[in-house]
Amino acid sequence: MKIAIAQLNPTIGDIKENAQAILQTAKMAQEKGADLLLTPELSLCGYPPKDLLLNPSFIESLSRELSQLAKDLPSELTVLVGTVEINDQAKITGEKSLFNSIALLKEGKIQTIFHKRLLPNYDVFDEDRYFESGKESHVFTMGNTKIGVTICEDLWNDETFWQMRRYQVNPVADLVNLGSQLILNLSASPYTVRKQQLRESMADHTAKRYQVPLIYTNQVGGNDDLIFDGNSFAVNRAGEVIGRAKSFVTDLLILEFDETTQNLSLGNINFLPETEEAEIYSALVLGVKDYARKCGFSQVILGLSGGIDSSLVAAIASEAVGANNVLGVLMPSPYSSDHSIIDAEKLVKNLGINSYQLPIGELMKSYDQLLEPIFADTPSGVAEENLQSRIRGNLLMAIANKFGHLLLSTGNKSEMSVGYCTLYGDMNGGLAVIADLPKMRVFSLCHWLNRDAEIIPANVLTKPPSAELKPGQVDQDSLPSYEILDDILERLIQHHQSADQIIAAGFEAETVNKVCKLVSRAEFKRKQAAPGLKVTDRAFGTGWRMPIASRW
Repeated sequence: MKIAIAQLNPTIGDIKENAQAILQTAKMAQEKGADLLLTPELSLCGYPPKDLLLNPSFIESLSRELSQLAKDLPSELTVLVGTVEINDQAKITGEKSLFNSIALLKEGKIQTIFHKRLLPNYDVFDEDRYFESGKESHVFTMGNTKIGVTICEDLWNDETFWQMRRYQVNPVADLVNLGSQLILNLSASPYTVRKQQLRESMADHTAKRYQVPLIYTNQVGGNDDLIFDGNSFAVNRAGEVIGRAKSFVTDLLILEFDETTQNLSLGNINFLPETEEAEIYSALVLGVKDYARKCGFSQVILGLSGGIDSSLVAAIASEAVGANNVLGVLMPSPYSSDHSIIDAEKLVKNLGINSYQLPIGELMKSYDQLLEPIFADTPSGVAEENLQSRIRGNLLMAIANKFGHLLLSTGNKSEMSVGYCTLYGDMNGGLAVIADLPKMRVFSLCHWLNRDAEIIPANVLTKPPSAELKPGQVDQDSLPSYEILDDILERLIQHHQSADQIIAAGFEAETVNKVCKLVSRAEFKRKQAAPGLKVTDRAFGTGWRMPIASRW
């Protein structure tokens, strides 16, 4: 039996185009001799559709397109398609009105429907808001083989792997008890650093435990703040990876299942990115590319300060949309150092992007004069400093507005955490590219980019980070070193450690308490920030649900 994995990049809500992508891939799979084609979770509408699921016409469109797709597909090919099904018992039982489902299409008809049993409701997931859990597992038969179907989270509840259970049932165990000789998992699993290694470790454990081969099909592409890395794969009964699709691109992977041995044969295994930096960079490039494309932008704009953050964002953008479609705007103030302009101009040359310079000194004077009466008899401070950022933000928004560009904000996670960013200034933008990258990771990515040739100017990597809002200013005037700050932030944000636990780990109490206070106080800024591409387990985005008005 030949099985094809369609690693697809759906656009949420573009149901007809998503159906066409499935149809075209099905024709390719048929040409390659496939008997069964797998597509990702909710492949017909894209994941996650969020509150589009509350719109009855959206559900009706899905139903119509699924029926039409069944008719259009090659009749001899069995195709599994991710979709949404109406729960007919909802009005009687008071259950949720929808199921997250997989439809088995063959011979022009919808033959069988499988419902997702485990609904995640943590981090970025909110499926219990929309869906009812499937009540039981089902298998289908092809030739002499019983095949079990799971949907994403259904695979993630093996108590012997996790040493705990998040849910009461284990759908994989149920399918094995029903005689499944092959387990399929159709997923839309968002990317985080090194998540693929976890998936493959989990699949290895599952295959060995139940002595059954497993195929994992994943979505690829960027949808708002979430990035999906693809990396669909298969393991044999011994838990060995025998096939893997490409990372961060659409792909079609063909696998062979031997019905006699009831095992998968060795196929094409694409390599994973060699380093975390390579992996993260590919993810961010895809995130920017798809956010721009799916939102209808062909060109992007950003402010270039000569600093490391904007340099990295410019490099990512130039690869995502093409250097000719990137405009970097230099906006020096009287406090900008000569090297900032020189470094920014060198970056522009290295990347081959477009640039424009708008000095803001005269605008700063105009603002100061206009505000002088109301600011009289008060010391100059943060408000005056932040005017520089807000002037720059307004200029960038004006250009973006005039020419229909997407404005990329350039703040990193360390700054976003402690509020070292200016509302309506450097936080302006439609997408925050590196908002989930701590400062030290920004440095490591830039060093990685320069591994073969200078892309990020050398001086950018060595000079002390500074917002240059006043003479001689550097970030460490008011923050601990980024090595220390990032360590504290990771413990606080990602590992949920208390201040006392962090202090007990050897950090100065005064520093820890200051950082904790800054993180809490900056919540109102983060709520107004552009969506930031998620690459860690705990990002300031969909999965971050903190109150603004809080005294904790």
